[in-house]
Amino acid sequence: MELAVDVKGLVKIYNGKVKALDGVDLKVEAGKVFALLGPNGAGKTTLMRILTTQLKPTSGEACVFGLDVVRRDSDVRRILGYIPQEMSVWSDITGFENLLIYAKIYGVPSDERKKTIWEALEIMGLDTVANNVVKTYSGGMIRRLEIACTLLIGPKILFLDEPTIGLDPSARKAVWEELSSFQKEYGSTIFFNTHYMDEADLYSDEIAIINGGKIVKLGMAEELKHSIGGEVILLSTTDHNVGEDVLNEIKKLNFVNDIIVDNLEVRVIVEDAETALPTVIDVLRSKNIPVTKVSITKPTLDDVFLKYAGTKLETGGGISEVRQVRRMIRRG
Repeated sequence: MELAVDVKGLVKIYNGKVKALDGVDLKVEAGKVFALLGPNGAGKTTLMRILTTQLKPTSGEACVFGLDVVRRDSDVRRILGYIPQEMSVWSDITGFENLLIYAKIYGVPSDERKKTIWEALEIMGLDTVANNVVKTYSGGMIRRLEIACTLLIGPKILFLDEPTIGLDPSARKAVWEELSSFQKEYGSTIFFNTHYMDEADLYSDEIAIINGGKIVKLGMAEELKHSIGGEVILLSTTDHNVGEDVLNEIKKLNFVNDIIVDNLEVRVIVEDAETALPTVIDVLRSKNIPVTKVSITKPTLDDVFLKYAGTKLETGGGISEVRQVRRMIRRG
């Protein structure tokens, strides 16, 4: 099995005191689509920047296709593509002209540039708008253009930092359709982080959850969902103080596998929710906890993330900022 990413005991400390990574061990198989999930400040971007040679680790080892990212950083950069959250194309020139600039930066031979550029545009479904000024593009088209720029070198591995942040659902779907088509055709590895659980669920072969600078859970989406039990009873309450005494009473029930609390929501993990529900409701009523809504679901990645990271994966904040930037760019 060839490894695209091999990380051992990776530590990164900023300013001698802030530990962004705390002994990360991670292996990603070549040719796979790998998703990294984690709350803000968990270490996702730090790990990606080390793997793309932008940062040096404090200790530990990291290799990309067997190349040490510190000792052989220039060789690593020749085989990877990297798309940051920030805009990486010019809005006042055409899509083709953007790729031409990148082709020169990447050292694509002059006699191969035109062919290489059109191939990248076609892969990302942008050949029909190649000669349009980028500020007329939609948000999804801009993101696909940014990805097309990295495809000029035929990267063995593509690192994507929030590849669809700020895009509407249809644009996100279009970006992933093109990425999936590229990955299947060329067999490249894709390593991405995202705030969208559905993307990780639908498009990744394997998922890692990072929290506090450590990998806390790793596996395929279905394995992760299966790891927390059979069914989820989701209870919404109007009482912020679902205290430890109430939780302990529920935990004592022999059919309860786990309990996850998030503000006014209580998730009770059981094997058979229909049978367990009346008893759980009785416990809450006996403790005067008002229940406003009840639903039964199979475990989702949101449940997995809440269990292992201890919080929900928020999709606000940075997304609105990116949306604003992209609107400004399209206006010129």
